[in-house]
Amino acid sequence: MSKVKIATGDWIIVCDGRKALICRNAGDETFPDLKVIEEREIENPSTAEQGSERPGRVQKSATSARSAVGQTDWHDDAERAFLRQLAERLHEAASAGEAGGMILIAPPRALGMIRPALSTAVTAILRAEIDKDFVRLPIADIEKRLWQ
Repeated sequence: MSKVKIATGDWIIVCDGRKALICRNAGDETFPDLKVIEEREIENPSTAEQGSERPGRVQKSATSARSAVGQTDWHDDAERAFLRQLAERLHEAASAGEAGGMILIAPPRALGMIRPALSTAVTAILRAEIDKDFVRLPIADIEKRLWQ
């Protein structure tokens, strides 16, 4: 990964479908100093733990044929809702001028989920998207990996 330029005051958003860290660079490009300004996390058990019964069945009125109804992926739905809420928070920050720039770090799956929810205000100040899973790392390790 090439070195990312992060200015003083830029937001670094490290997330996946369950947890998000919003950090501000209190340092400069040469000596970064990430400070966590917000942390969000949801409890999201697997779909099997959230589901109640086996999927239902549907009978077509014209024939006697029956077919199974696909089970809702509650786990996936919860991740998408979490990332939509995060995108709304980033929009509020971008619109209010809270951040001069943003860097989004998330696994590829989470990036694919959050990208459509990002507003034009956010995409206008988005400096980089990094497809890595850093959300469970300590801040010092995230800094090291960003500026290697």
